[in-house]
Amino acid sequence: MPVWQRIYEDINDPNFVLICVAEDVGGEAVAGPIFDAAKPTYIQVIDENHLVSSAFNFVNVPSAAWIDEDGRIVRIDEGTYSMIHTFGEGEEAIAFGNDVYEPALKDWVLKGADSRHVQPAETVAGHIRQHSADQQKADAAFRLGNLFRRHGQNEKADYYWQMARDLNPDSVNFIRQNLTLTEEGSAGDQFRAMMGEYVSSGRDYYRPLDIKSD
Repeated sequence: MPVWQRIYEDINDPNFVLICVAEDVGGEAVAGPIFDAAKPTYIQVIDENHLVSSAFNFVNVPSAAWIDEDGRIVRIDEGTYSMIHTFGEGEEAIAFGNDVYEPALKDWVLKGADSRHVQPAETVAGHIRQHSADQQKADAAFRLGNLFRRHGQNEKADYYWQMARDLNPDSVNFIRQNLTLTEEGSAGDQFRAMMGEYVSSGRDYYRPLDIKSD
């Protein structure tokens, strides 16, 4: 979040609106202190039911959509890292993220529709992951579980969360949200092990970027 605050300040364009969405069933109590500590000057939203990722079928955070001044999506569903991150050491070290997304974003803000990073409508449509019937059921079960959790009915909440996981076992969103309720949190050993499995098996955690460095 501090990195995106820097990027927002670097761009310094009143026509550029950055909206950061925290997807966490803990709501304001969990996400609020994180926003407060980062002191961002852009718009912050808390999405307790993961409605944004459900609507766009995002694989995980951070993901984004670029929306132009006419309300048209011109890029979507990418790992929106602004730098390369690593964790672990030696042969077990895992690297993720990229250093090309930030300059591409700045190019779009500067040039608008003339930016080479703007994608045609058919490309954008092709990058929106389609929901299967089971994925739609999983999203509904997940939100139903959240409702029971808010009312203190944790047994029913766990039942519907597990139903969501069973219907959509590849949802990193569901996995990481479950991990927030554990002591290790959403970026601990279990998450790192999952990331390691993606890397070792050659699976794409995010859809590969089609942005090349200058």
